[in-house]
Amino acid sequence: MNYKVPSNTRIGHIHLKVSNIDRALKFYEDILGFEITERIGDQAVFLSAGGYHHHIGLNTWNSENSPKASKSGVGLFHAAILYNSREELAAITRRLFEENYPITGAADHGVSEAIYLDDPDGNGIELYWDRPREDWPQKADGGFRMYTHKLDIEELLEFK
Repeated sequence: MNYKVPSNTRIGHIHLKVSNIDRALKFYEDILGFEITERIGDQAVFLSAGGYHHHIGLNTWNSENSPKASKSGVGLFHAAILYNSREELAAITRRLFEENYPITGAADHGVSEAIYLDDPDGNGIELYWDRPREDWPQKADGGFRMYTHKLDIEELLEFK
């Protein structure tokens, strides 16, 4: 019998190597709105949404003043930040546009809608919300089906 991870298991946080803490904070704190819960000098910081101990860790322990993350080769493809509703995704998308922050993509995956961008160090970031499970596209066998279609960003921006 193969081991299966318990169904209520969640990925708790991401911890990223960055080249400059203050530059990274301008993105994660000032633009995305995460709050600092702990700072370790100028080498590490932990950020949270809603008072959790941390959702995001940032450090320069082995990466201070390093070049941006490579788009080729092994490593993190992206970290995903889950919003509770389409309204919340629309709000952060409007914020990105207000800040003239570059978006690298937008997709409707059937089960979710997502906005893609890179942080200042080139780490891929996905901002998304999940549709209600009963609205997920279904396969004939009763499972769900994911796909990648273009997301209408203009329509998302108008969503209140």
